[in-house]
Amino acid sequence: MSKKESFVRGTLILAAAALVARVLGLVQRVPLEHMLGSVGNASFTVANNVYLMLLTVATAGIPSTLSKMISERYALNRPEEAGRIYYAALLFSGMMGVVITVLLYVFAPWYAALSETPESVPAIRALAPALILFPTIAMMRGYFQGRNMMAVGGVSQIIEQVARVFTAILLAYILLQLGKPGETIAAGASFGGVLGSLGAFAIMLMASLKLAKNDRKKGLTLINRHDQTIPLGRIYGDIFKLSIPIVLTSLAVPAINFIDASIVKPLLIGQIGNDMATAQLGILGSRAQSVAGIPPILAIALSTSLIPIIAAAFARNDEKHLQQQVTLAMRVAVLTGMPMVIALGCAAYSVNGLLFSTLDGAGIIAVLTLGTIFQITMMTSNSMLLGIGLARRSMVHVMIGLAIKLLGSLILAPLLGDYGIYGIVGMTGVCFLVITVLNMRTLRGIVTFSVLGKRWPAFVVTCLVIAAASFGLSELGSWMTAFMHPRVAFFLACCAVGVIVPSIYLVLLVILRVIRRDELGSYPRPLQRVLRPLMRLQRG
Repeated sequence: MSKKESFVRGTLILAAAALVARVLGLVQRVPLEHMLGSVGNASFTVANNVYLMLLTVATAGIPSTLSKMISERYALNRPEEAGRIYYAALLFSGMMGVVITVLLYVFAPWYAALSETPESVPAIRALAPALILFPTIAMMRGYFQGRNMMAVGGVSQIIEQVARVFTAILLAYILLQLGKPGETIAAGASFGGVLGSLGAFAIMLMASLKLAKNDRKKGLTLINRHDQTIPLGRIYGDIFKLSIPIVLTSLAVPAINFIDASIVKPLLIGQIGNDMATAQLGILGSRAQSVAGIPPILAIALSTSLIPIIAAAFARNDEKHLQQQVTLAMRVAVLTGMPMVIALGCAAYSVNGLLFSTLDGAGIIAVLTLGTIFQITMMTSNSMLLGIGLARRSMVHVMIGLAIKLLGSLILAPLLGDYGIYGIVGMTGVCFLVITVLNMRTLRGIVTFSVLGKRWPAFVVTCLVIAAASFGLSELGSWMTAFMHPRVAFFLACCAVGVIVPSIYLVLLVILRVIRRDELGSYPRPLQRVLRPLMRLQRG
């Protein structure tokens, strides 16, 4: 297997693991929403969002940088330097884990008061210990990636989510049966993250012991504690120089969720009261963010496989190939993401009725979900900027988008009165759109490309048709609740949307020539297998 093939295969393994882990994480939210109640859902939302924000700061970017540094040392046949770098990374992650856990535990009451959710303190503190191990787990994953052993990190991600989901639901159920209040049940669910970290660490530790044993047979040392080949200060300088822009770029989605968890109640409580503001925060975190997290999964997994190819084309200065791959990556992201965004957004009422405990909040789910098409384009274009060495530019764009999100939320929430939550949620989509526009402008300064070109009108018509179909089928489900159990009616409506809407979408893409026969070979193989039989509908 060539180095390029191995790299792409590794990227696909990690994308598949992230896909499974994300699906499991979303599956957890449905039963928890039923068990937690409005106070519990708000508490869990605040705890989970502050945790994910800190986790991104503690881990994102550094593993990728570590992977690059380890890979370079082994390519240059300097394994002793790789061992020294790994030792420095583990030393930093151990200290970072302890510090960030203590800070989160100590300042939990302060943050809970700031976000007007004092009942979230137990949930935040229950989740804090997970941060002790996660920085170290991230470093271990980065090291294994540097040694081109992707499967280990992927397995640890899946085990982490399985352990977290199972224990969160189990503990929440036990506490519910014991008659505990919502905030206590939320704390039990949050503690699942600690069990998840233990499961992931166990997998990485076993893999590390096995690798160390194999290295000793070759006369190598996995962790180089004593050799002063590279000063620790220089290692940390290189790591932070490369990783800080990646960390800040990776913060886009966690930071938005953190902002929402922090400002929803302070901005809305004076207009709609504490109980309603708490309920809306719970709906945003447990329902809307869960449903809105579904569309990016497939699109990002598919487009991720193209990123190494883009990086290689840029390194070779192959402008024609770079143009083709940038066009393809953005096109795949839009074409695969849009039908799910529209289907879930326009059928939000039926999705809400099927999955969750009440019919409240369908509008919040719809607005947040429809905005995720720009999250998909933002994440894809961010990855391309990272691939061509423009991490700092991507970081600046994310910071601009987050500033607009915060400022717009602060302005719109009071202006819209009782509907202030829609201003906050709507600004999330605006934030993603601003970052996408800035990213695309930068990419077009480097390479000329067009996502759909003259095909946009046909694509817009296709989207309008499937939006009408999704909304109509959802309304049909609502009408059927008069004749059968509501959850059965909503289930049938969601099944109809899931079967009919993608079928209409694919047929229209082919008939209206948004996708053409002569370019089919450039698409990823999963898409080719779906589209090839439909091409007989396209003439000429």
